[in-house]
Amino acid sequence: MLKKPSIPKGTRDFNPEEVSRRNYIFSTIKETFSLYGFQPIETPSFENSETLMGKYGEEGDRLIFKILNSGDYLSKVDDKLYSEKDSNKITAKISEKALRYDLTVPFARYVVQHQNEITFPFKRYQIQPVWRADRPQKGRFREFFQCDADVVGSTSLWQEVEFVQLYDAVFSKLGLKDVTIKINNRKILSGIAETIGAEDKLIDFTVALDKLDKIGEEGVKKEMREKGISEDALQKLQPLFSFKGDNNEKLSLLKNMLINSNLGMKGVEELEFITKNIEILALAAASLQIDVTLARGLNYYTGAIFEVSAPAEVNMGSIGGGGRYDDLTGIFGLKDMSGVGISFGLDRIYLVLEELNLFPETAAENSKALFINFGEKEALYAMKAINSLRKVGVKAELYPDAAKMGKQMGYADKRNIPFTVLAGEKEMEAQSFTLKNMKSGEQSEVTYSDLEKHLR
Repeated sequence: MLKKPSIPKGTRDFNPEEVSRRNYIFSTIKETFSLYGFQPIETPSFENSETLMGKYGEEGDRLIFKILNSGDYLSKVDDKLYSEKDSNKITAKISEKALRYDLTVPFARYVVQHQNEITFPFKRYQIQPVWRADRPQKGRFREFFQCDADVVGSTSLWQEVEFVQLYDAVFSKLGLKDVTIKINNRKILSGIAETIGAEDKLIDFTVALDKLDKIGEEGVKKEMREKGISEDALQKLQPLFSFKGDNNEKLSLLKNMLINSNLGMKGVEELEFITKNIEILALAAASLQIDVTLARGLNYYTGAIFEVSAPAEVNMGSIGGGGRYDDLTGIFGLKDMSGVGISFGLDRIYLVLEELNLFPETAAENSKALFINFGEKEALYAMKAINSLRKVGVKAELYPDAAKMGKQMGYADKRNIPFTVLAGEKEMEAQSFTLKNMKSGEQSEVTYSDLEKHLR
């Protein structure tokens, strides 16, 4: 027996309705990116391994899909190396390329490679798929799209303010209200690590803290202990686990906590600038909330950190995130090129809109009318009308075969095409058409001019 075809775990097929709905989200995000002055670029699906490895921390590196070298890829592995069974060493010999993990590191590579062609500050957006060897679960896939916007070449905090507004503008257009944009600052996290005497374990500290919403307070403390963070440090950290109040109250608490850390106080000042100005400018669909436990495990963030949460009634992880990276391009040889960027999680946004029934009917790209096929002469008459309709932007099509009327009507019904158009000998003689509303069943004889008006 032939084996039933399947697709890899963490990947999906999309039917026409799903693709249309995804395109609705894409176009909404693209339009907003463009409105805010961002320009599109694209980069390859895979990069040289050295471009990606070591940029996402230990956990991120493990999730990068490696691509085997073409040809006899084992020829570079000698018997001694093979006998050691060290997968990391062997992988370095047999795989020189990898699928991109995100769009930010490839963007940094792009900026360095094309620096002489770029006008700075450079505002770019990029909408392409990325791949992660993660454990598939609801809202988490191994292949998914990211929708990124970044600015490089400016340290101005007005960029962070504008990104908060951009998030709000997109969610407002999508009709998605009660979204929470969480914000923190890596300087604050560094300041806290310094204050509790754990500055040498900053990465371990932030990676553990970032898991608070997943594993809880005790789980975070357990992981920190395992990484060598002392009980005295954990005691000093305790106020973080019960940090409450509005943004102004949280800023006041942070100022008291970080009074002896210059770096930490710098982070507080940056947060204060962003939150105060957003308060003045106001948001339409989202709220901005300081979250001092927000760390995001990526090593390259140096300033503001963003993470977007869906409305509380939807059980979903983050639907967006990003932050400031002061020297990401430095890893490729271009120093002192500050940048800041955000990303939209398309797949999770789709699931949220679906669960809240927020997709408009117009999101489904479908034909407005199906012309019934009565035979060769009638089909030609119909095609002339279809051509005219298409020229004015009306989506219309002819059923390809002169099949039984019931079959053609059933096809229109299953495709959710709202109108059928009948043109037999009678209509051809009168230079008219019979227009049928598939929902109500009503039908009327109309001229081409009336048909066009009705379908437009």
